[in-house]
Parts: sequence; structure tokens; C-alpha cells
Amino acid sequence: MSNKLAKRIGSYILIIIGALLASFSVICILIPNDAIDYGTAGIAIIINKLTGVNLSLCVIMIFLPFWIAGTWLLGKRFGAKALIGTVFYTIGLSVFEKIPFELNTEHFLAVCFGGAILGLGLALILRFGGCIDGSEIFANILIKMVENKTGKNFSMTYILLCFNAAVYMAVFVLINRNSALMSLLVYVVATTVINHFTDRFEAIKQVTIITKDPDELIAQIKKELNKTCTIMNSYGAIAGENKTLICYVSYFELQKMKDIISANPGTFSTVSTVEEILR
Repeated sequence: MSNKLAKRIGSYILIIIGALLASFSVICILIPNDAIDYGTAGIAIIINKLTGVNLSLCVIMIFLPFWIAGTWLLGKRFGAKALIGTVFYTIGLSVFEKIPFELNTEHFLAVCFGGAILGLGLALILRFGGCIDGSEIFANILIKMVENKTGKNFSMTYILLCFNAAVYMAVFVLINRNSALMSLLVYVVATTVINHFTDRFEAIKQVTIITKDPDELIAQIKKELNKTCTIMNSYGAIAGENKTLICYVSYFELQKMKDIISANPGTFSTVSTVEEILR
């Protein structure tokens, strides 16, 4: 087995583990303690509570259009990882519903603990290129549309905040105030854990590539990501003259950028988080 194949299989296994952790947290800790997940999973839980429709079915119905859009926008590999994550997330929901589990502690502590487990599961999924929530895909679509029209790069932060604020307002109005406040606590704890392990996945990423043969890289980045690069002359103490490419991508586009770079040996690359781009 090649090293590349082993890494790919390992990434799928960790996405599955992350999906099962997330589903365990939602079914066994959050919902019994009057809290819900956020994003499109939160919408699915609201529908389940109001209508009684099977939760796994609600998750699939809500996520499916976002998955189709994400596969089209971010590529088949992203689509495959997102599909595997979602399938095992929904399987986990169904399985854990049948397993008796009771956390005998205060609601506040239970929700903090559940939010941390949820954040760990989602961090594993995001770190290895997957996704089980449509809100991130929705944010990517909006950013892509704005970028295509204006040429400007934007962070997902504000879009995700607005999306989840709408979800919590729905919880406040349709369910109850305590559930909305507990769910907000879940969001704060989970996103703190996610950002710790993914270095702020909602922020813009700067990819710096040093190479002697930039033409093929630039062509692939343009074709696969519809992105341009800043090109600078550089000089290595050992390698001598080369080119430095700088490109700005979203967290989900970063996975495809890594595939492009790995297909072009002889490069040296770094990734950093950009707080803001001024124009």
C-alpha cells in the first residue's frame, strides 16, 4: 500500500470517528439536556422536535441539497468525504437513540461536556477534509459568488454567525428560551474546540508556494480553484533562483490546493491564517 493511499484511508477513518463522536454528543448528551446542535443539523433537530419526523431522515433531507452544491463547487473528493461523514453521522444518530445513556450531572456541565465532544468530532471531520453541516457549504457558495463578482476574498465568520443566529432565534421562538440559551453555549464551546484543532477554519488561508516550475501549478490553480496567484522572484541559498507564489483560499478549498501541490513535486509550501485583507 502506498503512503498516499494509506493517508487517504486514514483520513476517511478519522472522519468516521468524528461523525460518530458528533452523533453521540447530540443524541446522548445535548438533546436530553434541552440543547441542540447548530447549523443545518440544528434545523433538522428543530423539525424533528416540532413534527416528530425521524431525526436521521431530517438530517439527510436538509443536508442533501448543500452536499450536491458542495460537490459541484469543491470537487468530488470533498463530496465523497462529506457523504461518508454524513452517512456515519446519521447511522450514529439511529444507533445511539437505542442505547440507554444517562449523564447524571447539572445541565450546564452536561452541555459544556457535550459541546466539547461535538467540537472534537467536528474538528476531526473538518481537519481531514470532510463536512457534515451545510452552513459551511452555504457560506462557501456566498463567498464564491461575491468573489466572482468583485474579485475580493472574504472570511466565512460573519456568514456563519448570521446563519446560526437565525437558527437560535428559531429555537427561541419555536421551542423555548432555555433551549436557545443552552444551544448557544454548545456553539461557543464547540467552536472554541474546533478553532483550537483547525486554526480557525472559517478564516481565509494564505498559501505560499516556492517552486522552480510555477507554470503548471498556476494553470492547475486557475483550472481547479478559479484562483489567481501573486508571483515573486526569490532566491534560495542552496536551490538558487526560484519563484514564490501566494494564493488566498478558504479552508475547504485548501484541501484541493494540497492535492494540486502534492501532484507537483519539488515545491515547498506553507499555510497561514489571514485575519483580514485590506484593499
